[in-house]
Amino acid sequence: MSSPALAAALADIDTVFNGFASPTETGCEHCFDPDETAMLRTPYTRVPGDLLRRFLFKDPLHFADHAAVTRRLLPQTAHAMADGTLDGGIGWGRHPLSRVDWRAWPAEQAAAVEAFVHAWWRDVLATPEPPYAASEVFETCATILGTVTPFLDGWPSDPVADTHFVRCADAWLYDLVSDCSPFRWWDGDVEEAGVAALRAWLSGPGAARLLALGHPHFSIRAGLLPLPYEERCAHPYWSRP
Repeated sequence: MSSPALAAALADIDTVFNGFASPTETGCEHCFDPDETAMLRTPYTRVPGDLLRRFLFKDPLHFADHAAVTRRLLPQTAHAMADGTLDGGIGWGRHPLSRVDWRAWPAEQAAAVEAFVHAWWRDVLATPEPPYAASEVFETCATILGTVTPFLDGWPSDPVADTHFVRCADAWLYDLVSDCSPFRWWDGDVEEAGVAALRAWLSGPGAARLLALGHPHFSIRAGLLPLPYEERCAHPYWSRP
């Protein structure tokens, strides 16, 4: 069951984006049937789940007005993200909100998007077994907002959130110790900044938190991240039994 904050954020999304459509949408005739594309031009109707996923994770070039399509589908999309029914979506492709300039939308719309993203993330951290792995939700939220900082700095400290943190750290360190990006659906300068911020945080406050939570091996690996790759690989830690 959603937290009160997430329920309120979803209600706001429903209200703010109620009745939106992409009136002149033609879509990609090779990927969508005419009756499917017609749904994007028609407000107040739900899209079948499989079609919703196909719309959401297509390249924006498949649409005449991708931003309008995103707004049209946003209420249904947000609810599917929250209840875990966006099959083949989270963790499997670039989220459409990460591919539109939603901050340039009217203030009420932009505020609703940002509030939902934060509420969804907090709800996931409070849920022992959320529908999607916390690391996948983290990447989705970070790519939508274009930053990792608020999610790292605001990570709660309680048993459930701590468990998610350790799992995320394990996944991130697997890539970061090899100078690889842990993000599959982020690219460009924004990704580089996000990876740098994650690396800096994980090697400082993150490493201290891992040690306090009883994970010294993860803490040591995190503490090695600031070292050049060669020094990191040659560190005595790796040769210990």
